[in-house]
Amino acid sequence: MSVATRTKNRNQEQRRKQIHQLLTNWQLYAMLLIPLAFLILFSYVPMYGVQIAFKDFNAVDGITGSEWAGLKYFEKFFTDYQCLRVIWNTLRISVYSLLASFPTAIIFALCINYLQFNRYRKVVQTVVYAPYLISTVVMVTIILQFFSSNGIMTNLLNALTGSEQDYMASAPLFDDIYVWTGIWQSTGFNSIIYIATLVGVDPEMHEAAIVDGASKWKRMVYIDLPSLMPTAVKLLILNVGQVLNIGYEKVLLMQNPLNLSSSEVISTYVYKVGLTSTIPQYSYSTAIGLFQSAIGMVLLIAVNAIANRINDSGLW
Repeated sequence: MSVATRTKNRNQEQRRKQIHQLLTNWQLYAMLLIPLAFLILFSYVPMYGVQIAFKDFNAVDGITGSEWAGLKYFEKFFTDYQCLRVIWNTLRISVYSLLASFPTAIIFALCINYLQFNRYRKVVQTVVYAPYLISTVVMVTIILQFFSSNGIMTNLLNALTGSEQDYMASAPLFDDIYVWTGIWQSTGFNSIIYIATLVGVDPEMHEAAIVDGASKWKRMVYIDLPSLMPTAVKLLILNVGQVLNIGYEKVLLMQNPLNLSSSEVISTYVYKVGLTSTIPQYSYSTAIGLFQSAIGMVLLIAVNAIANRINDSGLW
């Protein structure tokens, strides 16, 4: 039998196996169609409208009927007096949040992993996970009740320091309030994947370390942390890709005229110029959003390449 014939027969056999697997597990493939359709409908179909960033979009003429404008709206954003401020605010808040929340989730997972009493551990996990279920509107309402001019924490801190500080009206304190309330809300949820990773660590490694006299601290440093690193690096890569993409809901609800110099980020700026201004600027807001996504993609690719070069733990 020739080599070509053997190759043909092998390919036919592989196709038969694939068809058999498809027919045997058709329910799984059918279930996959639902998220696939969702992804196509809400993530890929809207990409058609990205072209209005390069057009003088007119709702009457539609996307295809509007005239091309080239890079007009990108130039408009880069020459806008607010450009550097909103980019700096976005980077500052996002990086601050990433540097604070990333190790917090890992530390919490390590602490939970070493709790001896299961009932106490479940209580702690429930208490820490609960804030994640609070909606953004309710969360900001709680923040305002605590840190507004007559808030509980404001009155307490002013009584202790002897000052008359309005924390929600303070631009320098906006970052701290935004980031640390976010950590309080999301630490429990963010730690779930780390806890799951720690559960999968081989118990024999811990048993051998205990026999050798290793303390809990050394077991954390030499067993648990190296086991968490591949997962942590992948999550870090994904988070860096979203460094310019701060959700506008919480920031917008926390904004006021007195803290606007620190709280105006790209997402809220796009929302205001694109939807709430007297004359909505669809092409301008789309151009800013496209710039934001492009920077995120570049950062994602760059950090992934660095991770692969250091310890081959990138996403691809």
